Amino acid sequence: MPVKAKKNRWLIALSAICIHLSIGAAYAYSVYTIPLVETLGWTVASVTIAFTVMMTLGGASAAVFGKFVERSGPRKSAIVAAVLFGIGQAGSGFAVSIDSLELFILSYGFLSGVGLGIGYIAPVSTLVKWFPDRRGLATGMAVLGFGTGALITAPVAAALMENVGISTTFYILGTSYFILMLLGALYIAPPPRNWMPQGMKEKSIRGVRKLNDLSSLTAKKAVKTRHFWMLWTIMLINTSAGIMMISVASPMAQTIGGLSAAAAAVMVGLMGIFNGAGRIGWAAASDYLTRPVVFIIFFVIQLVAFLTLPNTSSALVFQALIFLVVSCYGGGFSNLPAFIADLFGTKELAAIHGYLLTTWSLGGLIGPTLVSQIYAGTGSYIPVFHVFIALIAVALVIAVLLKWDVRRIRKRQKEPVATVYDETQG
Repeated sequence: MPVKAKKNRWLIALSAICIHLSIGAAYAYSVYTIPLVETLGWTVASVTIAFTVMMTLGGASAAVFGKFVERSGPRKSAIVAAVLFGIGQAGSGFAVSIDSLELFILSYGFLSGVGLGIGYIAPVSTLVKWFPDRRGLATGMAVLGFGTGALITAPVAAALMENVGISTTFYILGTSYFILMLLGALYIAPPPRNWMPQGMKEKSIRGVRKLNDLSSLTAKKAVKTRHFWMLWTIMLINTSAGIMMISVASPMAQTIGGLSAAAAAVMVGLMGIFNGAGRIGWAAASDYLTRPVVFIIFFVIQLVAFLTLPNTSSALVFQALIFLVVSCYGGGFSNLPAFIADLFGTKELAAIHGYLLTTWSLGGLIGPTLVSQIYAGTGSYIPVFHVFIALIAVALVIAVLLKWDVRRIRKRQKEPVATVYDETQG
């Protein structure tokens, strides 16, 4: 339901950040791996299963529960996410205490994964409605929280495990996540109907307000348009390329870039910073450059990077290109909700966002699988770049076509007889 009392939209943004900071802790999972293996004797492969399940369900549950978020609203949805994620994390501590790998996978993998997916999309559509003038910045702030959650959790979890043990660490963190997410959930709410910030009101009064959205579609109608599948395809390629790079950054830097193991480890840490910076930086830039242009820039950068990386002998250039690719990966996620609103409106943004986040799950499967299979077959990372150069070239073409289509439809919107709805049916 829309808010009855006046709320501060920047506090709404802070509420979304609280939720995303908590679920973003999932990316700190590697800090638990060695302690679990050494303490309980579980294998690295079995411990990794829990993280794989969580990441897969994060994207899948966003798609499955998108309609639930639309029906229930951001507050109830975020509360459900807080309960599932909090229990999943705290339940992991209980699983460790009784030495049950199966329960650990169920808690950390399944429960936390579903909570992650719902918590990811719950605040986003609300933020877009509160920031019609700064859609990119608004969603960038929230997704930045998701990207940086691991940076906070990793050192805290490491210190806690050293002092109070693994089980208690999960209990403390699970409770903390629940409280932080609940606080965010209790404040977040959609704006009143037809609400707009003062600046946009003044422009509207002067008659200079421009139509932002190409259409206003339900999720069911949106998935039948060519724009949906164009956006889905470029997101899948952008995500696959980014996750591929993240999954093999250290060994690739050592074999191709000539970095030492220590220098490669530092580079991996810096990648997290560029991932987060890309989420807020590219999202804010898109409010001025437009979302189609930003995605074109993503693929131009990646095309240049993937063409250059196999042939560079400079460790500095190698790392700079890696950082740019990772920033594009993060920027894709932060620009996605605003791009959805531009194309399909905010009527069922959460549901459409959920469907498009299936690219997250698929990209997490495609990227690492491609690089591992190619490296296993050739003993080199060089052919990996050739495959992704082709994929990125395809994505660049689609991004350019999407931009042209958007420009063509915006021209039609200025004509006396509106034809927007027909054009978006693809």
